[in-house]
Amino acid sequence: MSLLPDTSASFTPRRVYALICLACLGLLGFGLYLQHEVGLEPCPMCIVQRYAMIALAVVAAIAAALPGPRSHRWLGGVALLVAAFGAFVAARQSWLQWYPPEIATCGRDFYGMIESFPLQRAIPMIFKGSGDCTAIDWTFLGGTIANWSFLWFLAFAAVALALLLRRPRNGEI
Repeated sequence: MSLLPDTSASFTPRRVYALICLACLGLLGFGLYLQHEVGLEPCPMCIVQRYAMIALAVVAAIAAALPGPRSHRWLGGVALLVAAFGAFVAARQSWLQWYPPEIATCGRDFYGMIESFPLQRAIPMIFKGSGDCTAIDWTFLGGTIANWSFLWFLAFAAVALALLLRRPRNGEI
């Protein structure tokens, strides 16, 4: 007999996906707070990370709403890919912040790039970053926004992978 309660039943995939969705919404809300209340302007790579976070929140919300291990497997794979993409962008921005290019120029904003150039030319420009992407305007416990974004995306990817690898229990929805 264990003194601790059995929490395995309370952490069903649907609840875990709901928690991922809530965490994504909380992080997005904090990003909007930093933008609109603190006055930090997002760079092109920050905007791509926001879109990845929104996509992850939507996928997690759908997975939380749908019953059945089959839908959770498919959506878990999508969540893993979206989280991995977000982690890649955040890692690239962190690298640019740690090793900024010698000539830092302030490039166009994300929307200006998309409107002015064809998509096949705009996408590489976004990932090259600009002087804005190397700027460190805010830190928490020594980590920049990009560093923290990378850690969150990595955690979401790990949870999605764990959900993909686990076997569904009998009667679990």
